[in-house]
Amino acid sequence: MRRRLVIVALLAPLLLGACGTPAAPESPSTSGTAVAEIKAAQDYNDTDVMFLQMFVHHQRQGLQMTAAAVGRAQDPELRTLAEAVRATEQDELKMIEGWLRGWGKPTEVDTAPNLHADHGGLPGTGPAEIESLTTVADAEFDTAFLSLFLAHQHNAMELANLVKDGGRNADTMAFGERVRASRQGEIQQMLRLMSK
Repeated sequence: MRRRLVIVALLAPLLLGACGTPAAPESPSTSGTAVAEIKAAQDYNDTDVMFLQMFVHHQRQGLQMTAAAVGRAQDPELRTLAEAVRATEQDELKMIEGWLRGWGKPTEVDTAPNLHADHGGLPGTGPAEIESLTTVADAEFDTAFLSLFLAHQHNAMELANLVKDGGRNADTMAFGERVRASRQGEIQQMLRLMSK
């Protein structure tokens, strides 16, 4: 129970920032424990492992996209959002990779489509779509990024449903709940930016 409270306390400033003005993540020196150092309980099943492995794949894609937005976004508010999301997702990625390594599991997911057909498949964002963010005209970048990242974060919420419905590990399931809440907040912000 104490470990779950520590996780919530450490990630709350990162994730709640997505619901309003993005908040800068706390540094390890102010929070007491780096997010990457948080350990998950050893009670897990194959769904917990698969969710985390798929989420590693998803987060790496998100980091590529937000890096493009930090460098190319025309709207300062979008750039600030991308910076906050990037910081949060870097910390989340370190944490879940640490959980997988702590369980003796690989951090890479097998990307063969037939292995993921029964749970909706891997996230739908492809390398070509991410690459397009580096070539789209500056004047069109914000719209292109928002369209792609909205779908990407919706996929994160779908992935979180996987562990909600079939996971066993309390820490992984709690992380899935936070993913659903934070990504919904980000989606709302992005929809508002699209309508500006």
